Amino acid sequence: MCRHVGYLGPLVGLDELLLHPAHSLLEQTWAPNDMRAGGTVNVDGFGVGWYARDGTVPKRYRAEGPMWADGNFAELAGCVRSGAVVGAIRSATGSTSAVRTACAPFGSGPWLFSHNGSVPGWPDTLADLADKLDPADLVTLDAPVDSALVWALLRHRLDGGQPPADAVRDTLAEVVAAAPRARMNLLLSDGETLIATTWSHSLAVCRTDEAVLLASEPFDPPVEVLGGTGASGNGGPDWHPVAEGSLVIADRVSTSCTPLFETSPESR
Repeated sequence: MCRHVGYLGPLVGLDELLLHPAHSLLEQTWAPNDMRAGGTVNVDGFGVGWYARDGTVPKRYRAEGPMWADGNFAELAGCVRSGAVVGAIRSATGSTSAVRTACAPFGSGPWLFSHNGSVPGWPDTLADLADKLDPADLVTLDAPVDSALVWALLRHRLDGGQPPADAVRDTLAEVVAAAPRARMNLLLSDGETLIATTWSHSLAVCRTDEAVLLASEPFDPPVEVLGGTGASGNGGPDWHPVAEGSLVIADRVSTSCTPLFETSPESR
C-alpha cells in the first residue's frame, strides 16, 4: 500500500533522512509496521524528489526495483542535501504496472505528489472523472496506474488556479465519491509547504521550531535536524498520529490539522 515521507527544514543529506535512520523509509521497504491489510512489503519501486536552493523546480529519482537494491541511489543520496524532500516506496496494487514511471513522487512545475493508497475498480471507477481531462493529459500519464490518474485530476485543479489545499481536498472527495473504498492518503509539496490527507491509512507528524516531517510511519530522523525523536524512546521531538479523515498543512513554522469534511464525500 506504499509508504511516503515529506520533509521541510534545515539542509539534510538524502541518505541521512531516508536511508540511515532506525525504521527509515529504506527499512519500511521490507519491514513496514502499519500496512493495514494493504500488502506486506514495498518492493515495486521507489522515488525521491528534492528541491535545490537555487530553483523552484524539483529534481526526481525514480526506479522500478526495491530501494535496497539500487546502489546508484545510495551513492547519489550521499551527495545531495536539501531542505525540502518527498520520498515514497511502492507496493503495486492489483494488476498495475511495476515500472519506474508508476512510482511517486509524480511531478509538474514546482509540485511533487505522492499517493499512498489504491482506487478499487480502477480504471472503470474513475472513467467518468477522466472525461473532464484534456485527452493530451490522459495519453501522457506517467503510467497506466490509479495514482497517475489521481495526480492528473489534482494537477488539472492546480493548473486551473484552485488553491492547493482545496485542490487536494476536492480531488480526494471526487475520487472517494466515485470509488467509496478508495484509500487516499495524499501528499503534495511545492518546496515551501506540505499538504497531506489521511483517508483509510496511517500518517504521523513530527516537528520542531525549524523542521517538520510527515510520514506514513514514524522513524528516527537525523539528530542534527530534529534533535532525536521519541519514536525509539531516545528523547527529542515526538511523533503524533494524524486522525483519520484529516487535512494537514505544514510549513517550516507551523502545522494545522483539520477535518477534511463536515460530512462524508458521498453526501456532498
